[in-house]
Amino acid sequence: MTREKIFNRRICVRALPDTNSFYAESSAEMEKDMAEKWVEVRKGGNYEEIGQRLSVSPVTARLMRNRGLSAEEEMRAYLKGDLSMLYAPDLLKDARKTAELLLDKIKEGAKIRVIGDYDIDGVCSAYILKTALQNCGANADCALPHRIRDGYGLNRNLIDDAVESGVDTIVTCDNGIAAREEIAYGKSLGMTILVTDHHEAPFTEEEGEKVYQLPAADALVNPKQPGCPYPYKELCGAGVAYKLSQLLYEIAGTGDSGEFLEFVAFATIGDVMPLTGENRILVKYGLKKLKETKNKGMQALIKECGLSEKSELTPYHVGFVLGPCMNATGRLDTAENALKLLGADTKEEAERLAKDLKQMNDVRKDLTETYLDEAVSLVESGACKGDKVLVAYLPECHESIAGIIAGRMRERYFKPSFVLTDTEEGVKGSGRSIDAYNMYEEMTKCQELFTKYGGHRQAAGFSMLRKNVEELRRILNENTCLTEEDLCEKVSIDLVLPFSAVSEELIGELRMLEPCGMGNRKPVFAARNVELNGARIFGKNHNVLKCLAKDESGVNLDAVYFGDAQSLMQEIQERRKMHLVYYPEINEYNGMRAVQIVIQKYR
Repeated sequence: MTREKIFNRRICVRALPDTNSFYAESSAEMEKDMAEKWVEVRKGGNYEEIGQRLSVSPVTARLMRNRGLSAEEEMRAYLKGDLSMLYAPDLLKDARKTAELLLDKIKEGAKIRVIGDYDIDGVCSAYILKTALQNCGANADCALPHRIRDGYGLNRNLIDDAVESGVDTIVTCDNGIAAREEIAYGKSLGMTILVTDHHEAPFTEEEGEKVYQLPAADALVNPKQPGCPYPYKELCGAGVAYKLSQLLYEIAGTGDSGEFLEFVAFATIGDVMPLTGENRILVKYGLKKLKETKNKGMQALIKECGLSEKSELTPYHVGFVLGPCMNATGRLDTAENALKLLGADTKEEAERLAKDLKQMNDVRKDLTETYLDEAVSLVESGACKGDKVLVAYLPECHESIAGIIAGRMRERYFKPSFVLTDTEEGVKGSGRSIDAYNMYEEMTKCQELFTKYGGHRQAAGFSMLRKNVEELRRILNENTCLTEEDLCEKVSIDLVLPFSAVSEELIGELRMLEPCGMGNRKPVFAARNVELNGARIFGKNHNVLKCLAKDESGVNLDAVYFGDAQSLMQEIQERRKMHLVYYPEINEYNGMRAVQIVIQKYR
């Protein structure tokens, strides 16, 4: 069958029936899990006409409309966006001023210190800025805060250390926008302080208006600061550092900022930034660079994680395999080890550091499972039971994994989740949110409970006194406007796609939508009354189920499911036919290629 016949079949682009009628065959089935609602994304458009103009199938045209793209120009940029379409770094407020100040300091021979943070974004952005400065001839070094000793971002300890080391200028990356008092302290000591960041600017509300509380730095580069004309606001810290490196190289007449693309991609994915606009282009080209990386540390980490033979690296590999290793050292030890990995001079040093990071991540995984069980107990039978905003106080939990556990709780219960733990200075916590809940703004409404806090819509971190823990849980729940509808997880389905329409050609065209991730979700399709046969469970942890799937069109496809394989096996044994949400892919094994589906959800 030709590509045109496959793509233009009416069944490929037909509308999914109303959600309720989709399950009309079994009302009991609908009641089984009301916390999850399958919803078709319905955006109007003449998909055949759009497809013809853009030389893509009606399916791909619909998928782009489903992702909020309407203008033809937007769609062309989405399909064919390249580095030439990135915005000029000059558009970032204070970016050229910052670059010129740094180059003046280089000419003076002043010592410059880059201060990053202890996560992926903080490490990658610090590496980018330090390397760019050194390539421009700077006497520059780098320091990262210790998660437990220093806490997040710029602090007095780091400033005092810089003064004692004869540092003239501090440039922050991935932090600084909320360090008002710390920057005032540094300025009182005669230091030059430059801030590059991407987090939300702190503010207070006066008569319903936001009054921003910006630090008195010598220059401030952050696309989210008020008055910044930069069109794209979702750059990560490494993205901002990359833009500054472009200006440094341009003014200095040296270097190639393209060397940093792989680290920008790594940080963008690792910091869970939306893969839209510029981020999508940066990640697309950065992943290509990463696969062919010349960085000894990245080469060693890729090899240690068993990915060196992969034909490509995807956002999944960075977000769930490589990235956690880099994050783990900042959680359980010091992020300096991750920075050393990126700066490793020899293969032997890189391999030793990569091995250490991988082992550290294995320890982190075990700790996470232990304290996640404790958090689940609190939610289902303890203090958090019935709350719309979950605040789990786990005194013994290592503070470094609080954010991971909060994320796992959000996934499990689809509620905004905070995890708090004891430290020597009091209580520290991390939060992860759902789309309907702006975590940073909700925390701002009770900021008097925190000694320090920061973050954005989807995630936040804070410190507070122990006596305020229960008060925080009470106020967040009393203030929330979340409805039951908000707390019902919506599974967005692109369209009903029978197995007869799944082909290698279709899968090849779906790749045009990559890279997929936050803000640019992977296309998923629905199939009704699918018969699953020959189910078998595999994997070291018995979390992979393989079977043969036959849908209403009578076509059989291999199917695989990753997750609670035992539960799916039980469902298959009880009723065999079910509705599926899936995406298609090519399975390559022993030189053979075959189309298969990956089951995402089932009912």
